[in-house]
Amino acid sequence: MARNKFDVDEKLESSFSFDHIKRLARYLVPFKWLMFATVGLMLVTSLLNMLAPMITREAIDNRLPAGDLKGILILGGILVAIYLINAIIVKFRMVTLVKVGQSLVANLRRDIFKHLQILPFDFYDSRPHGKILVRVINYVNSINNLLTGGLINLITDLFTVVITMGLMFTLSLKLSLITLCGVFVFGGIIFAMKNKQRRVWQDYSAKQSNLNAYIHESICGIKVTQSFSREKENQRIFETQCENVRTSFMRAKIIDICNWPMVETISTITTCVVFLVGGADLLGGGGITAGTLVAFVGYVNLFWTPVLSLCNYYNQLINTAAYLERIFEVMDTPATVENLPGAVEMPPIKGDVDFKDVTFAYEEGVNILKGLSFSVERGKNIAVVGPTGAGKTTIINLLSRFYDIQGGEILIDGENITRYTLHSLRSQVGVMLQDTFIFSGTVMDNIRYGRLDATDEEVIAAAKTVCAHDFIQTLENGYYTEVNERGSRLSVGQRQLISFARALLADPKILILDEATASIDTRTEQALQTGLARLLKGRTSFVIAHRLSTIRGADNIMFIDGGQIVESGTHEELMAQKGRYYALCTSQYELA
Repeated sequence: MARNKFDVDEKLESSFSFDHIKRLARYLVPFKWLMFATVGLMLVTSLLNMLAPMITREAIDNRLPAGDLKGILILGGILVAIYLINAIIVKFRMVTLVKVGQSLVANLRRDIFKHLQILPFDFYDSRPHGKILVRVINYVNSINNLLTGGLINLITDLFTVVITMGLMFTLSLKLSLITLCGVFVFGGIIFAMKNKQRRVWQDYSAKQSNLNAYIHESICGIKVTQSFSREKENQRIFETQCENVRTSFMRAKIIDICNWPMVETISTITTCVVFLVGGADLLGGGGITAGTLVAFVGYVNLFWTPVLSLCNYYNQLINTAAYLERIFEVMDTPATVENLPGAVEMPPIKGDVDFKDVTFAYEEGVNILKGLSFSVERGKNIAVVGPTGAGKTTIINLLSRFYDIQGGEILIDGENITRYTLHSLRSQVGVMLQDTFIFSGTVMDNIRYGRLDATDEEVIAAAKTVCAHDFIQTLENGYYTEVNERGSRLSVGQRQLISFARALLADPKILILDEATASIDTRTEQALQTGLARLLKGRTSFVIAHRLSTIRGADNIMFIDGGQIVESGTHEELMAQKGRYYALCTSQYELA
């Protein structure tokens, strides 16, 4: 798919709306009283700051002409007290906002990860995993301040603007209108730039996502890179991606930094006009006093400071919009494979399996399975063979309902699997996929991964059954040996044996093995067959394999090609037909 590439920019499927901000604001609900207290204290500081110009006016117009030194000292003491109170409140605000901000980030990440856990395989098939990681880590970090410090500052700054403008109108209507003219000019410029600003930040987030995807891909494929000496070429690609990020960031930042000079320029021009008009009135006897003019200019400065802060918040909102859109895009991605309305818990499985005219496609119009039908009785061992891309792994993926089919029915014990909850279905179907995965932790933890209540003895018994016990005992700490992510300290065969033990420990009634013995040496496989024969007894099992030793003892062998069963029967029956299966077997003998 086109979007499943590190060098293709993601295109948003929905436009940004302020509903995203409302949605994000819900994460502040648990902290509403703490936020209200912080807002209240910030409003107190705003009111105290607004007293400063009035105190200055009182000192200039009344105390200084009267020579009232005591009054001047009292007013000075009041100013000092205001600054001290402000400092205490600012400290409280900083500590509170850090606490609320980190809690918000943790809760948002929790919800993203929770949703990622239920998204179907096709979601991960359609995009690089690095582009998913960047949403959970980088983008969430970027919105930390939007609803904590930014929201509180927004409320207090709006309050300051309104109250300050009211006080300015009480001092001089003419000078207040001059100030408002500057605000309208500035607001028009900002509004005209908002669409351009949002687009450039969207482009930056896309380039950042591409870079993250390439880094993730390169780390996962580092062994292949070094094996083929691709370091220089990969470095060139990496530097290109870095340059794209740098260029897009600078393009976005240049637009951002234009706002500050505009505010400074417009506020300076406005203040100069206020001085000129106010000074002319003062000298011409227009009724304005020196103290009033100084107080008004003080309020002009108080007025433009929150206006600049509001501008910065608006910029932050526009910039963060690109991240919010992508975060909520993931959270709004529907879990197409989910519990249907009225789904019930699946009773203990007996093991009868039926595929009835099943049609399935990963991409629309390209059917992998085409009206596939077969029946398997409980306790039977079914081998599935066929050429690459025939649909073998697809069949077992559908049985566990990792994907939903486009047509037909899949039945277990005579009931459609969609009637049951996903958890109750998958918990009774043991699966060992072709791509084994070992998690960071101990060997014991990895085997117990699918059944947390299993005892150590049960874990060891499962390991012995699949012939993993002997090699585990040779590890430095046996079952408690720490293994790295993806099991890099273990051989491919050892990882496969541990994954085998993990699947068997769940004690499923239906067991699916996808190339389970592909990386196991012949000697180990011979020992494993003995354990498997005991384990598979009484269970319905599907085994996808190419080795004859793994499949020849199956109760039934299905040869799949083109999404359909072209041959079916026991090993002896199919060999007697001398068809596709016969050709497969004889070719292996020739190679051997």
